[in-house]
Amino acid sequence: MSKDVIKFVVKDPNFKKTNSFLERMLNLVRMGHLDIYGRRGVKALSDATPVGETGKTADSWSYEIQRGKESTKLIFHNSNIPDDANVSVAILLQYGHANRAGIFVEGIDYINPAIEPIVKQIMEWIKEEVTAS
Repeated sequence: MSKDVIKFVVKDPNFKKTNSFLERMLNLVRMGHLDIYGRRGVKALSDATPVGETGKTADSWSYEIQRGKESTKLIFHNSNIPDDANVSVAILLQYGHANRAGIFVEGIDYINPAIEPIVKQIMEWIKEEVTAS
């Protein structure tokens, strides 16, 4: 017998445990793809964020993957929230805000153009996954 042979011994006649294991492994692979897109999204958002005096907002992007029973979400966060605000500076830059003098500072749409290519890549990946079956 060659040393390159892999031998499986299956004691589960219905393959329920085997199928369950393989499904979990497949989900981990898919989660790895989302991790790649999460990192790409953080970079795109960081690169597109207007840089002020410190660059703190651009450096404060992160992501998380939330798995639910019937869904998985890729969520981007920006943790630069001043003590006197209840919203991140990234959102204030995106949608506008009143400054300390009460003058409205118009927002800059930088989040949507930055994240749109990542969303398109995810959609292509999903399309490939669905049509590959």
